[in-house]
Amino acid sequence: MSDKVWGGRFSEPTDAFVEAFTESVSFDQRLYAADIEGSIAHSKMLSATGVLDDEEAAAIENGLRTIKADIDAGTFVWDQALEDVHMNIESALTRQIGDAGKKLHTGRSRNDQVATATRLYLRGEIDDIQGLIAALGAHLSKLALDHADDIMPGFTHLQPAQCVTLGHHLLAWAAMLARDAERLTDLRKRVNQMPLGSAALAGTSVPVDRNLTAKLLGFEGMCDNSLDAVSDRDFLIEFASSAAILMMHLSRWCEELILWSSERFGFVELADRFTTGSSIMPQKKNPDVPELIRGKTARVYGHLMSLLTIMKAQPLAYNRDNQEDKMPLFDTVDTLKACLCAMKGICEHLKFDVEAMRETASHGLLEATDLAEYLVQKGTPFRDAHHIIGAIVREANARAIRLADFSLEELRAHSDLIEADALPCLTPEGSVRARNHLGGTAPAQVKRAAETAIERWRSRLL
Repeated sequence: MSDKVWGGRFSEPTDAFVEAFTESVSFDQRLYAADIEGSIAHSKMLSATGVLDDEEAAAIENGLRTIKADIDAGTFVWDQALEDVHMNIESALTRQIGDAGKKLHTGRSRNDQVATATRLYLRGEIDDIQGLIAALGAHLSKLALDHADDIMPGFTHLQPAQCVTLGHHLLAWAAMLARDAERLTDLRKRVNQMPLGSAALAGTSVPVDRNLTAKLLGFEGMCDNSLDAVSDRDFLIEFASSAAILMMHLSRWCEELILWSSERFGFVELADRFTTGSSIMPQKKNPDVPELIRGKTARVYGHLMSLLTIMKAQPLAYNRDNQEDKMPLFDTVDTLKACLCAMKGICEHLKFDVEAMRETASHGLLEATDLAEYLVQKGTPFRDAHHIIGAIVREANARAIRLADFSLEELRAHSDLIEADALPCLTPEGSVRARNHLGGTAPAQVKRAAETAIERWRSRLL
């Protein structure tokens, strides 16, 4: 006969290979704190409804807290034969307190138990990730305020396009991060719904008080269909999706830092502590940390696809396929947190070469759009203004000069609407000052936006 807790109807023990193939305790033991938290709340609820007496509930809670202390200390011995984190803890509890431990599972199944533990775990990780995002966002916003007046070229198609400020560029990164935080805030509401009480799939005939359990565990609500509660993992998929978008943003920033730190750009220097050298070329200083963040983005994308694929063909209700959701979840959490920490460390030690940025912005005729918009304000239709300034650009390229090098008379040869008041917009400083509107790159707007962003991020950190 099988010696498993579910082995009463089995006539032989589990094959050794099958036991190893189906175990999950080697990785799902990470859920131990969430599992114990859920079990204590479940025990208190069973006591409140009269299923357990006070003595039994107290013994269960004390026993679970002792087990948690052992796991925290690293002295708990995990047994693969007991399959998963849940049965390891329950078995240890029964050995410790006797028959009372066998009563803990009354009114629940491992199906709603693991769904609850996973939600509790992810809820806590979302809160930790939000703290990392806020710390990074606050630092980016402070950097933006510090560099609100420093001019750099803005790019489209990786070609110099118009003058912007470095502060404005950094606030673009912070804006992406703010949306990432909003996605996680919204997701947390859906994660924070309690499956306990759903049992295996149909609920339980044991008297339970789901409202009490939800209150004890800090859930905002309860899953309202037992079949759905135990079987769907869309909340994990949604988390992986949000994580993939966040990693995409980090990857884009890293790509820019890699480009900017190259000799061709020379806009920024990465600190030695966040770079590595070459095994053969002594002069090399490689941006390995940003490159790894960029590379790890693919890893998180893969976990999103894994979770989608795990769920895509499962009929209701619970299926063992869902055991495979833990590794993608755990690695996504670890990768995301590590990359956020690395990104903050990188940003805290950046050295921007604002003079090199300003010099690059002064070439490439980046004020051409400003001059076209000047003509528009003089009454010239934009398409005509575009054509006129295009001719000036063609002449500038032929003469290898900047727009600011043209005399007023030379400019007026292309349009007699151009007056002396057009000349200030032909400098990088004049170009950015002219964009003095909400969301624009004018230093005054950047400072105002950065100060607002700093306060918002600080409020998230409180």
